[in-house]
Amino acid sequence: MSGGNLRSITAMVVAVGCFSLMDTVLKVLSGHYAALQVATMRGMVALPLVFAYLSWRGAWGKVWRLRWPLHLLRGVLAVGMLGMFTYGVRGLPLANAYTLFFVAPLLITILAVPLLGERVPRAHWWAVAIGLIGVLVALRPSPGAFLGLAGLAVLGAAACYAASAVVGRLLCRTDPPESLVLWSMMLLSLFGGALAAPGWTPVSSEHLGLLVALALTGFAGQIAITEAFRHGQASAVAPFEYTALAWGIGLDYLLWQVLPDGYTLSGAAIIILAGLYLLRHERIHRQAEVHPSADHP
Repeated sequence: MSGGNLRSITAMVVAVGCFSLMDTVLKVLSGHYAALQVATMRGMVALPLVFAYLSWRGAWGKVWRLRWPLHLLRGVLAVGMLGMFTYGVRGLPLANAYTLFFVAPLLITILAVPLLGERVPRAHWWAVAIGLIGVLVALRPSPGAFLGLAGLAVLGAAACYAASAVVGRLLCRTDPPESLVLWSMMLLSLFGGALAAPGWTPVSSEHLGLLVALALTGFAGQIAITEAFRHGQASAVAPFEYTALAWGIGLDYLLWQVLPDGYTLSGAAIIILAGLYLLRHERIHRQAEVHPSADHP
């Protein structure tokens, strides 16, 4: 393993830990405020740190000439993702929510065909199908088990995340990465605030510390994940996103004395294996493009 990959893997594990702590704060706040309000507060508390980051980078001049329709779409998707995810974790343990959210890379593969014009190999479609079977295992077929509004909300959040990731890829072809960070948080705050305003609950002073933690963990996670993909190979780094399940199990047990059952763990294993296969197959495919063999001129 190269030094760059080791550094990047460490950064990815740190990033996943920060985001898991952020999700824990979202779950706690969701017990006191509506899901859309919590999503809006996530955007609002992040803005001062984003402003400071842009000032430090001297990047303010880069963030205005944009493909506005796509940024507006990402803003709508951000509201949907965080709103539904917050609603989901209010009713589900973190480990269960992460298991369902792991379907996002599979959905990105599906969306990449019509939106990015990518050609997806047949093996990828098999991986997607197997991953979706894992989702069904985790949801459980028995009435009143996992298949409820909370589980469906997390799946909806994963779909919004996947769509946002694909739109982000389109934007990265023309717009600077600083603009994606700024406008995703700005539009999340504006659009989410407009939807949450009619039922807005005044924020208790007891929760100010949680809002600070929400801002710091989210910002630290974003910096760490950027660092992870800056220095290492994506195929080596991305699998460590699945360490979120370990974080989720640990936090669930530590804070709520809850452990996932066999269905959740089995479904998670199937989804993770499908995702890892996709990553491995993509790495081999890219290597073949860079170093073609005699059989593939």
